[in-house]
Amino acid sequence: MTQLQHRIILHAYVTEKSMDEMERQNKLEFVVDRRANRAEIRRAVEETYQCKVAKVTVKTVLSGKIATVRFAKEFSAEDIGGRAGVF
Repeated sequence: MTQLQHRIILHAYVTEKSMDEMERQNKLEFVVDRRANRAEIRRAVEETYQCKVAKVTVKTVLSGKIATVRFAKEFSAEDIGGRAGVF
C-alpha cells in the first residue's frame, strides 16, 4: 500500500491561493495521479500523513489533476503542510 500512496500523491501544489486556503480554511492542495478517484486520494492522504480528511475536491487542468483536501478540525493543515514539504 505504501507504493500506491506515493503513486497517487505526486507532490504538494503551492500557490498564493493555496497558502491562503491553508491558513484560513484548513486545506492543502496536492498534484495527484490522473487515474486516482476521491476515495483513493482520501485514503492515501490519511495513511501518509496520519490525519483525518473531512472533504476532497478534485479539478482537472491541462498539467494534471489537483486535489484540494480539507482536514478535520483537530488536524492543522499547516502542520501537515510542513510534513508534506510545503515550507
